[in-house]
Amino acid sequence: MKKRKVYVLRIGHRPSRDKRISTHVGLVARAFGADGIIYSNTNDRGLYQSLMKVVETWGGPFEVKLGGHWRQIIKDWKDRGGVVIHLTMYGENIEQSDILRKLRELEKDVLVVVGAEKVPGEVYDLADFNIAIGNQPHSEVAALAIFLDRLFEGRELTKEFKNAKLKIIPQIRGKKVVKIG
Repeated sequence: MKKRKVYVLRIGHRPSRDKRISTHVGLVARAFGADGIIYSNTNDRGLYQSLMKVVETWGGPFEVKLGGHWRQIIKDWKDRGGVVIHLTMYGENIEQSDILRKLRELEKDVLVVVGAEKVPGEVYDLADFNIAIGNQPHSEVAALAIFLDRLFEGRELTKEFKNAKLKIIPQIRGKKVVKIG
């Protein structure tokens, strides 16, 4: 059986305003087990280079894509048989549903949609599931981390990345980073 792919789609990245948060969405996507991230409607090369430097230094694989309209990306994903999850505080609360069980049983590729600016209403209709990590205002970075952690049942926290140049050795106190290869 093929490995399920999990990608994050960032909608509404505004380079002048969202650079740091959009970078953090990418960092969390990578560190918490996603295979890649797509930033729709942007060609922010600085964002791309920043994330690819992390992959080069700390390992991968992790794919970063820029551009494309969010609507077409979602439709193409669904046409290929994938499932679309929209993380929104207005969605079905992850603690009050069996959505994670359903997703694991589907064994389909997953596209996790997170917004920057106000998400167009059409996204709610195109998504297979609108999921809330709590129904209060919160960060998309936090929502993504919690969702991926629950989806992967914590296994992503001990993932070994290939081709890393640096690796952190966990310590009770202090910092220990070793060069690899």
